[in-house]
Amino acid sequence: MKPTVTIVGRPNVGKSTLFNRLVGSRKALVMDTPGVTRDRNYGVADWYARTFTVIDTGGFDPVSQDGMLSLMREQAKVAVEEAHVILFVLDGREGLATADYEIFDILRRASCPVLVVVNKIDGKKQKDDVFEFHGLGIDQVFPISSEHGIGVSDLMEEVVELLPVAEEVEHEEGRVRVAIVGRPNVGKSTLVNHFLGPVRG
Repeated sequence: MKPTVTIVGRPNVGKSTLFNRLVGSRKALVMDTPGVTRDRNYGVADWYARTFTVIDTGGFDPVSQDGMLSLMREQAKVAVEEAHVILFVLDGREGLATADYEIFDILRRASCPVLVVVNKIDGKKQKDDVFEFHGLGIDQVFPISSEHGIGVSDLMEEVVELLPVAEEVEHEEGRVRVAIVGRPNVGKSTLVNHFLGPVRG
C-alpha cells in the first residue's frame, strides 16, 4: 500500500489544479465554480523517487447545512482519516477567511502532519500577502502557484520527507477503518454509539 497525501481546503482555492499538477493529469475537474469536485478523486504521484497516492477532496465547508456541501465535508473528513500527510490549501488572493480558521482547527487534531499551502501566489503583491497566513499560529507556510507550478517542487520535497517508509505503511494495513457518512440528523452518531457501546467517562 502506498502512503497517502490528502488535499483539503475551502471550495475554489485550487485543490484540483494542485492535484492535477502532482499526478500529471487532468483527472480532477478544474473550474471557477465552488464545489465542482463533489467526491474524492484518487491519483498516483511520483516525486523525488517516492510513489504515493494523492486524494483530491471536495470543498470543505465546516459549517454549511447545505445537503451537498455537508456531504462534501463528510467525504473530506474520510479522506483526512486516510492521510499520512495533509495539504491544507488556502487562497492567496482572497486571504484568510473565517472558515479557514475553523477547518484548520479540525485538521490540528489529525494524527499526521499538516502543511499549510498558500495557492495562487504568482506575483510580488501575493508574495507580500503571504505573511497574513501566519495568523493561523504556524511558523511555516508554503506559497505556490499550482497553475504555473511555482513553489510546488519545494512543497513536494517537504512532503516526501514526511511520508512514512513502506514498512510502516504495510503495518497499518492490518488495521480496519470504518467511516460513517451521511447528511446531518440521519442518525450517524447513534449508530456509532451503538457500535462502541456505553460511553466511558
